[in-house]
Amino acid sequence: MKSFSPRFAPTIAALAIALLCVSHARAQQTEPIDITAYNIQAAVAPRSHTLSATAKVTFTANQDLQTARFILHGRLNVTKIVDSQGNTLNGVRGSNDALLITPSTPLAKGQTYTWTFTYSGNLDGGDGGPVPGLDLANVNKSISYLLYGGAWFPMDGYLTDRFTADMQISVPTGYTVVGSGPTGKPTSANGLDLYTFKWDKPGFPGTILIGKWIDVPAPQAPNIHLYVTAAHKKAAQTKYGNAALDEFAYFSSTFGQPQSNQLNIVELPNGTVPAYWAPQIAAIAGSQIGGGTSFRLLANTIAHQWLSSAVSPATLNDAWLTNGMCTYSELLYLQYEDGQGAMLTALKDIAAGALAYDTTPLTSAGRLNAFSPQFQSMTFYKGAEVLHMLNWMIGDAPFTKILDAITSQYTGKGITTAEFESIAQKISGKNLTPFFSEWLDGTGAPNFSTKWTVFRLGNGKGFQTVGEIKQQLELFNMPVELRIETQGKTVNRIVHVIGTSTPFNVESFGMPRKITVDPEGNVLQDDPTMQVRVDILRGQQLAAQGDAAGALKQYQAALKVNPLSSLANFRIGELLFQQHSYQAAVNAYRNALHGDGVPVWTTVWSYIEIGKIFDITGQRDRAIREYRQALLTHDNTSGALNEARHDIQVPYKLPKNSGS
Repeated sequence: MKSFSPRFAPTIAALAIALLCVSHARAQQTEPIDITAYNIQAAVAPRSHTLSATAKVTFTANQDLQTARFILHGRLNVTKIVDSQGNTLNGVRGSNDALLITPSTPLAKGQTYTWTFTYSGNLDGGDGGPVPGLDLANVNKSISYLLYGGAWFPMDGYLTDRFTADMQISVPTGYTVVGSGPTGKPTSANGLDLYTFKWDKPGFPGTILIGKWIDVPAPQAPNIHLYVTAAHKKAAQTKYGNAALDEFAYFSSTFGQPQSNQLNIVELPNGTVPAYWAPQIAAIAGSQIGGGTSFRLLANTIAHQWLSSAVSPATLNDAWLTNGMCTYSELLYLQYEDGQGAMLTALKDIAAGALAYDTTPLTSAGRLNAFSPQFQSMTFYKGAEVLHMLNWMIGDAPFTKILDAITSQYTGKGITTAEFESIAQKISGKNLTPFFSEWLDGTGAPNFSTKWTVFRLGNGKGFQTVGEIKQQLELFNMPVELRIETQGKTVNRIVHVIGTSTPFNVESFGMPRKITVDPEGNVLQDDPTMQVRVDILRGQQLAAQGDAAGALKQYQAALKVNPLSSLANFRIGELLFQQHSYQAAVNAYRNALHGDGVPVWTTVWSYIEIGKIFDITGQRDRAIREYRQALLTHDNTSGALNEARHDIQVPYKLPKNSGS
């Protein structure tokens, strides 16, 4: 089935990175057990799609327990479990991939135990994984991926239990294995290569990637390697490799040195998550390598080396901080690379994500299903918005000091929301309690409006504008920028908005023509324009989950608010194209071309997609005319012009797996 969304999604990086934080942790504040170390010996057979492993798990009981609970992939069969004395333990499968084990004597609070699990199974895709609809553990003859979130070893407390890991991975000769920790050349015997990885800093080193990649060192950076297929070798050697180096250097200067200076960027097959991280690893799906906006996804993924790997959330209720900071780091890099305007444009899409499911306070996110779009939107999108607003309120210098404090004081630890608030308050010297109460413990966002009257001052002194700022949240309490555009000089003022109505009184030499509240988008706002973005984002998420009917309903809801929305019409065309409803798709793309032109890339890509439909339906001359119209836009968003030129030379054909 043809899929366009990853290429065009304006929030590609933040949306894709949401898949990085799948979690098995429950909403409770303290897990019954705390896993601290693994010693794993695993044999991976790509041709037979099998994994055989022995995992020695060291953990501490946080309370007296009759039964210990672990998570293990449902397609892995446990053949033996023994304790440190060699006693066999009884285990049964529970719901949601749970493995319930009853020791001969109850576990005692505060005591440390080591159990050894022997298990094996066929991991060739399909069901059985801990996250419905996501394939996070797959053994395949081309690329195998054993992601930490795939529970290919017994686990609990995902992204909250920090652990060390010593792993020995056996694969057939000819495959390369990438994991966390230093490794030399593999030892070889009997057609097998044995790779050893040792990560001795408590963290999350549970991801193993296996493939026949090309090892491409980043330009002038021997510590950064890109493991890619031949199709992406050129991109890795040029722009993508340079982007990796620039981003790694930028985040190192922003957050300090990472836990390791080694970074392996590894190509994932399409069909699993768009990106994934582990210590020393940024794994990116092949479809996301080298495109026009792919560097944002790469930046977000690399940022996890500091904010998730080095500093982690203490509980899921604190996940907004690290998840949001990774998204905000992506935006900070975008600002550094392309300027303030690019960041502000991206923030509009982040705001839509923040408001898409804003019905639960951020500090209560742990009660939600961690795989749900609501949890993901809240922690990644709204978390980033909270940090952006905080940055604006206190200034760049104090905000940078807060980042320094977090990364220096909490490396190798989990951080709570209360600890972050305390640091922010101390460094800024401001009373931030109202701010955090509003944005972490509350829901909703203001919709600002103004009423104002202008009075002429005597003796040629100019004008006095008297008015009020209105918004609907009774408990709102925050400074907001007010911009008054006059016939002469523009006047900017900070007004502390409290409650639903706040007066202002501003003098200006020129006659006021326009008044705007929060002109730079420093405050998360909810208005009809934003509702269009929210509806479209929800549609994109539903489309990604395979719910075409639900996605179409959301896009149509956006059109009810703004019938000229080019983006909503484009998404409808995209959806109908996937369903091979070609005439209806062309109609939708034409509507996008005659719409509001927001965002501008909808024009060039509408021409290209119409051209592809003409190619599929045997109308080559008409297809070429559409591709040439695309070239006339001079808009190369996501490589549009390159694709148009290619399609002029080579007629477009549906991929073989498109269902046609």
